[in-house]
Amino acid sequence: MNIQGYLNIPLNETYEIKVDDTHTLYVEESGNPEGEAVIFLHGGPGGSISEKSRRFFDPKHYRIIAFDQRGTGKSTPFLSLENNTIFHSVSDMEVIREKLEIDNWYVFGGSYGTTLALVYAITHPKRVRHLILRGIFLGRQEDIDWLYLNGPKHFYPKEYQEFIEWIDEEDRGDLIKAYYHKMTTGDEETRKLTMKKWADWESGLVNIFPKFNQNPKIKDSDLSIGLLEAHYFANHMFWPEENYILNHVGKIHSIPTDIVHGRYDVNCRVRGAYELKNVLPQANLHVIEAGAHSPYEPYMMNELVGIMDRLVH
Repeated sequence: MNIQGYLNIPLNETYEIKVDDTHTLYVEESGNPEGEAVIFLHGGPGGSISEKSRRFFDPKHYRIIAFDQRGTGKSTPFLSLENNTIFHSVSDMEVIREKLEIDNWYVFGGSYGTTLALVYAITHPKRVRHLILRGIFLGRQEDIDWLYLNGPKHFYPKEYQEFIEWIDEEDRGDLIKAYYHKMTTGDEETRKLTMKKWADWESGLVNIFPKFNQNPKIKDSDLSIGLLEAHYFANHMFWPEENYILNHVGKIHSIPTDIVHGRYDVNCRVRGAYELKNVLPQANLHVIEAGAHSPYEPYMMNELVGIMDRLVH
């Protein structure tokens, strides 16, 4: 088993790519400059890239591209909500692809990164060689409600009670919008603590053995996860129609696809992976029995690295 992936892959280049009058994206390139191009799409919305983002790819065979999406990580301005939707990120991927003179690429996304990968493929199917999707999030209202209203609370009632108690009882009728309002109004300390509370709830769920509230310090990643997720989810992902992805997957039936999902993923239900597989007959579905949401746990990492190795070896 390869349970760690490819470690210590150095960066070849970093770029700052201006995509509009407001946003400049931080982009990394590593691996083999002459290799097969792959783009890594982080989750969230509001996640960011790190050294761990490269571990899935053999650097002898892949030209590895990764970037911080709008408002996150080292992209600027940090936490900006202006022109910040999934469709802006799809456009950004095309700017990056053209800037780096890549004709088509493997698209690898996890969690919300699967949402972005699927929308990108629907919009630009000829630019996608293969989809590798881990932890399917279809972005429907039912998927959002599962995570924050009616799903993991049954597994972790104590932690969920702490999550909802940050909001005044009379405002809990629309918990997501109440959180978003508290993140975007009032004093700075309260706004940041609200983002941290949101991020702690979600991040505590990702491992098969959960780890809640491990670090009391507020990190930049807490702020971006909290604010960007609440921004997207309070606005129903900015979809032009509900169930956007499943309504449009007919456009990607010719794209080879691998779906990887942990059986015990309480962030994103394994049911979503089955629903996607049912409308993508060409897709391979890999359900990891000892897996949850994190791609960095042993059996998830081994499966993902194995898929990427098989594509080029």
